[in-house]
Amino acid sequence: MLLGLGLVLFFILLGLGTWQVQRLYWKEGLIQTIDQRTHFAPVPLAEVEKRFTSTGDVDYTPVTVSGTFLHHGERHFFATWEGQSGFDVFTPLQLEDGRVVLINRGFVPYDLKDAAKRPQSQGAGQVTVTGLARNPLPAKPSMMLPDNDPQKNIFYWKDRDAMAASAGLPAGAGLVPFFIDADATPNPGGLPVGGVTIIDLPNSHLQYAVT
Repeated sequence: MLLGLGLVLFFILLGLGTWQVQRLYWKEGLIQTIDQRTHFAPVPLAEVEKRFTSTGDVDYTPVTVSGTFLHHGERHFFATWEGQSGFDVFTPLQLEDGRVVLINRGFVPYDLKDAAKRPQSQGAGQVTVTGLARNPLPAKPSMMLPDNDPQKNIFYWKDRDAMAASAGLPAGAGLVPFFIDADATPNPGGLPVGGVTIIDLPNSHLQYAVT
């Protein structure tokens, strides 16, 4: 009986080890894909939209887009940057065709959430933004996260539709189906601090497989 139980446990552990190795290969492939994408030359928004329609995945694809910021629609995503608490500022960018894309312009400290305290960041006129396309999240990524609070304009996870709705933006075809994280090009007045995209994919599956 003990021998039989030992065999069962052996095959269970073998299966878990195989799964971890498969996850390792999957994650290594994902890391390679992201690394390759981030080193591509930026492409126009229309090209990234075609890829998204075809594959549903444009994460970390360099992109360039022009339009006019709708500063009244700023949304604030709780974040930290270099050890400081604050918010990533997501601002709608209106394109020439009238559609809108949400741009993560970067980080502002907690006490500068109010745009009136950083008027230089509210410039008018057409701008060109270069950055990385980011896939929308299909659902809240963890039950440990607080719920978003659109009334207070504080978001704890990147719910694109909720952000857009609370900013009074168009839904459906009027809204580009992904975000763009702006690069580190300095903004007027130094805020928001751009280039805040974090790529963090810890690769620990091999350790689990061999211990």
